[in-house]
Amino acid sequence: MPYRAPVEEFRFIFDEVVGFQQLCETEVFAEATDDVAAAILGEAGKMCEEVIAPVNRNGDLHPARLENGVVRSSPGFAEAYASIREGGWVGISSQEAYGGMGLPFSMATAVNDMMSASCMALQLNPLLSQGQIEALEHHASDALKALYLPKLNAGEWSGTMNLTEPHAGSDVGALRSKAEPLDDGTYAISGQKIFITWGDSDLHSNTIHLVLARLPDGIAGTKGISLFLVPKLLPDENGNPGVANTLKVVSLEHKMGIHGSPTAVMEFDGAKGWLVGEKHGGMKAMFTMMNNARVGVAAQGVAIADAAYQHALGYSMDRKQGKTPVQGGTGAIAEHADVRRMLATMKAEVFAARAITLACSVAIDMQTATKSKDWTTRAAFLTPIAKAYGTDIGNEVAALGVQIHGGMGFIEETGAAQYSRDARITPIYEGTNGIQAMDLVARKMMDGGEAAFRLLEEVEAQAEAARTIVPELAEAVWSAAESLRETTEWLLAQEDLNDRFAGCVPYLRAFARVLGAHFHLKAAMAVNGEGSRLRLAEFYIKRLLPEHSALLAHVQEGAAGLYAISDEDLAA
Repeated sequence: MPYRAPVEEFRFIFDEVVGFQQLCETEVFAEATDDVAAAILGEAGKMCEEVIAPVNRNGDLHPARLENGVVRSSPGFAEAYASIREGGWVGISSQEAYGGMGLPFSMATAVNDMMSASCMALQLNPLLSQGQIEALEHHASDALKALYLPKLNAGEWSGTMNLTEPHAGSDVGALRSKAEPLDDGTYAISGQKIFITWGDSDLHSNTIHLVLARLPDGIAGTKGISLFLVPKLLPDENGNPGVANTLKVVSLEHKMGIHGSPTAVMEFDGAKGWLVGEKHGGMKAMFTMMNNARVGVAAQGVAIADAAYQHALGYSMDRKQGKTPVQGGTGAIAEHADVRRMLATMKAEVFAARAITLACSVAIDMQTATKSKDWTTRAAFLTPIAKAYGTDIGNEVAALGVQIHGGMGFIEETGAAQYSRDARITPIYEGTNGIQAMDLVARKMMDGGEAAFRLLEEVEAQAEAARTIVPELAEAVWSAAESLRETTEWLLAQEDLNDRFAGCVPYLRAFARVLGAHFHLKAAMAVNGEGSRLRLAEFYIKRLLPEHSALLAHVQEGAAGLYAISDEDLAA
């Protein structure tokens, strides 16, 4: 089944579920009207269906490769990327002063969702550039902005971020890369970085690396790290790519999925670089890039789930197998109860995860537009939930897609397995989902739970308003929110953070379950409690939401029981 861009779904969620219209009421995004949103989504959807989706299989079967120091992209990727570049999609949400469209981040999230569903391996390229653009907008000097941002926004040059080293994964502060000051105010960067997405390619005339390294006077740990811009080719006096910098791609990783995306081992050997932000302030600058990139990865998870669902739905409608219980049915496997359960689960989960991701994106936009502390807090709180839930759902839904295909799902020719393989990285990169959950119950609750409780108040208020139309669903959502409130209070009462960490993953999932139910309820109310929106909400709230009870029971067990299981017990 060919990929179909869910343009109308995005419009519905924007208009009825996540409050996109608030953005139009701000000075910053006054031009982001419904007509503009419809035009942007329509054009992007058409490109994704007609240009990008057809090269997805090529990327899987013919991975990017390294030849004589040059990275060669998968067949068709150059032509598909040219459409992204020519449409200006790389700079969709960046500043107009440097060639961007200046549209809301939530609009970029929707476009990136469709691009990822079409071909996640290719979409990673503009996603990394978008993250770098944002970091430079916030932290680079005016001179660096003037030189690099127009090229990055135009898609002529691409951006990467270089954090991870062989011995320093999640512990970024353990990095060994060094930066030595030079007489001309630049720096010589030396060190090796791994897992560098699109570390090089033949799609652009230059690749610009953001590299974390330590200055000679940098203290140990993350507080001694600085951020540097290191181009592959040094711009000449006219701003065009000139002589080669002293860096290279050592090798490309052989990966489980996203084969079309070259994941490089990078070697910097005294490469010339420019400081971005303050000395020893590299993590602050890099986190500007990483935080919104986490929402971008959430959208990737949702996108893979949607693509896997569409693929499985098409197969299940065509595949005839055995006698089905549907009177006058066609005999398609979609008529079997368990297959119908899997399809409904996939569709309901995609909606919930997409709504959470877009709600987080709107909060980020409102933070940008209003500088309000409340919106800043909300965006920060929703980010780990969106990232973890969206990417977990991507994996779970992709696995269901394989299951619906049966034995043919295990056969590569059907394409079902690719979604599962491509999705598997998303809960790992941009901060593992375990780290997202730890962040949620620790740093994100340093406000005493204010952000969490404010969200729960909105969930309960919406449930109260729904009682006159869908009383059973409203009561279920209200009760779940109350249970989550009680568990949040329990978490806040724990002085030992490890007691929070022991249950942080089920807590995040329970919060996502409640938010998903809230958004499904809003969707049902938007259509006056009728039709397919209501039926999908009933499925989610009656069959999936009850999982929150078991998850919250897990949370309140604390850490003691985990450590009561000894090393010997684990090895027995």
